[in-house]
Amino acid sequence: MRILLVEDEENLRDVIKLNLEMEGYEVVAAGTGRQALKFHSEQHFDLLVLDVMLPELDGFQICEQIRLTDMEVPIIFLTAKDTALDRITGLK
Repeated sequence: MRILLVEDEENLRDVIKLNLEMEGYEVVAAGTGRQALKFHSEQHFDLLVLDVMLPELDGFQICEQIRLTDMEVPIIFLTAKDTALDRITGLK
């Protein structure tokens, strides 16, 4: 299974990537939304893990862009946000 991990905090990105790889997953890591969109357009992924709070493009914006061409890939959001509006936005 190939996973695209999008997290701007390098230490957290490295820890998540390492743990997923230890479980046998192939992980491609991106630090920005633009990099994530580039990787997604060039490669196939079975799962996307998106941080919500990113510079330039946030995780919700990345999801919206990807959903224009790929309605099938599952997406998991990583977030420290806890408002009802944030949860609703993630479910859309």
